[in-house]
Amino acid sequence: MSVLLHISDTHFGTEQRPVVAALETLARERLPDVLVFSGDITQRAQPAEFAAARRLCDRLGIRRMLALPGNHDIPLLDLLARATRPYHRYLAQFGPRLESTLVTDDFFVVGVNTTRAARHKNGEVSADQVRRVARELQAARPRQLRIVVTHQPAAVVRAQDEHDRLRGADEALQAWSRAGADLVLGGHIHLPYVMDLTTAAAPTPRPMWCVQAGTAVSTRVRHGTCNSVNVIHWRAPAAGEPRRCVVERCDYRPEVGWFETAELQTLKLA
Repeated sequence: MSVLLHISDTHFGTEQRPVVAALETLARERLPDVLVFSGDITQRAQPAEFAAARRLCDRLGIRRMLALPGNHDIPLLDLLARATRPYHRYLAQFGPRLESTLVTDDFFVVGVNTTRAARHKNGEVSADQVRRVARELQAARPRQLRIVVTHQPAAVVRAQDEHDRLRGADEALQAWSRAGADLVLGGHIHLPYVMDLTTAAAPTPRPMWCVQAGTAVSTRVRHGTCNSVNVIHWRAPAAGEPRRCVVERCDYRPEVGWFETAELQTLKLA
């Protein structure tokens, strides 16, 4: 069994030390093979915030990581930096690229930078990005779980979150599903959920799931939720076996001081 830890929206600068320590404990217990960090790493894109987030990633001890910037990782108040070098501070700690692909024996993970310096918070995916991701996915092997990572959600479960949904998502999901994607991971709205994209308004042509993470360690909890992360379990099936993965949502419980399993969902894949 291979394990992927999905964290998002840490908003360093608003992190809670006990929750950070509990996340480190979770990583030591579960020993993930891969870390996916889907943006809003910092609260105000300050160098010290990025450095603190990087130190956490190093302490987690996970050998392979794919990270993406979120809208909070672009300077908001420093207009010169936003206009001329919007990702300089992010790249100093999480570079050298804004978009990476991570490949292991069991995972094929493609990152998509959906932030735009000209936008305050809304994200978008361009036609070139859609084509690039589809092309890369076609190189995945049958034994690999195929994952696309964005910051803004590719699909939402509540009508009131539609304004935060990724621009261009419908076209992207159709193309990525045809190219073989199994999961699309994201964050941004601090609401954890798993959504079957074959039941969406624009259904995907093959089984595909949107997996959203809450805020991992910050005080910015919303919607009556708590700090949470996702642990994704995958075992490549033997010949003739169906493809499935398990998404485990782990919530932080302040009364006990650690992350514990809140929900387990087995996802049927193509």
